[in-house]
This record gives sequence, structure tokens and C-alpha cells, in this order.
Amino acid sequence: MHDMGDMRALRFIKRIESDGTIRLDELPLHPGETVEIIVRPFDDTLADLVALSESGLGFWDNDIDDQVWNDALSTA
Repeated sequence: MHDMGDMRALRFIKRIESDGTIRLDELPLHPGETVEIIVRPFDDTLADLVALSESGLGFWDNDIDDQVWNDALSTA
């Protein structure tokens, strides 16, 4: 029976190589450690929306907008 106390999870989204393998870069685990690997198809139907939402965060970093909103609060 194994210890269920350590429930660390690492998530990778990888493409299967032409030879049918999946390459994982260096893992933060100890050599010889036993792990469970679950492979399932990745549903990337929302991937474009996620990428757009993450790339558009710079919009909120706007000094002029910050100044206008700060002034609006003091005159209200």
C-alpha cells in the first residue's frame, strides 16, 4: 500500500513524437521515484481563447487610465 499523503501533481501538455514517444524535460523528482502516469487526449477547443485572455493583460497596465480613474474617484 502506498502513502496518499503526498498528492503532488505535475501537468504537461505534450505532442506525441513520430516514434510514438512523449518527451518530458527534467522533472523535479528523485531518481528511482515511482510515479503514476495517466495519458488522455487533450481538448484544445478553448486553447485560442485562453491564449487571447493571457496575452491581453497588458491593457490593464495603463498609466493614463490609472490617473483618470484616480482623479474620477477624488471628484465623485
